[in-house]
Amino acid sequence: MEYINFVLDPNNDYLGHFIDYLKLCGVAIAAATIIGVALGILVSRSAFLAFIAINLSGVMRAIPIIAAIFIIFAVVNQLGFLPAIIALILLGIPPILINTYTGIRGIDPAAIDAAKGMGMTTWQIATRIQAPLVTPLLAAGIRTSAIQIVATATLASFVGAGGFGDYIVDGINVFNNTELIVGAVSVAILALIIEITLSWLQRALTPEGLKVQEQEASAKA
Repeated sequence: MEYINFVLDPNNDYLGHFIDYLKLCGVAIAAATIIGVALGILVSRSAFLAFIAINLSGVMRAIPIIAAIFIIFAVVNQLGFLPAIIALILLGIPPILINTYTGIRGIDPAAIDAAKGMGMTTWQIATRIQAPLVTPLLAAGIRTSAIQIVATATLASFVGAGGFGDYIVDGINVFNNTELIVGAVSVAILALIIEITLSWLQRALTPEGLKVQEQEASAKA
């Protein structure tokens, strides 16, 4: 009841923190998806660009997110939503970029040649062959990116971006276990909901032929 009372208390503004956190995560996931997919398609056309992008993605993932937040804060010289959202977008891009690139490069060229031989247009090849084959891997990249963003967005409170991170930081600072647990559990529940939803979506978007291949591979293993 202690935790429920905390959530229901208007003075704690749980709904406001919840909306701030959803906005922060939602914008970051959407922007990272758009940028990651676009870059993945772009670099798939050039081995040199792919080498640069993949290695740069590795460097980006090695930088602690808290360091990225403060570096961006120093550059934009502004507290609040902007430095936090930029850092979270940068965090979310690498898994989507790499999975998009891997998915495109993993398509059998013979399938493309066969489609061309059947008279299919470039648009038909992209929508009927390439997209269905790439989508499951892309969905896996978005799923990884989304979980990372949701789990890390608590650090945005250090630059005044709000959200559940405020509860966690305040709870640590004033030794308030109730506030700390409400913030941590809220983030965990949100991450779990996104994980389950995107796992289902990834499975739903996987063509039946690929599902059969996965089942056969699992049976052999």
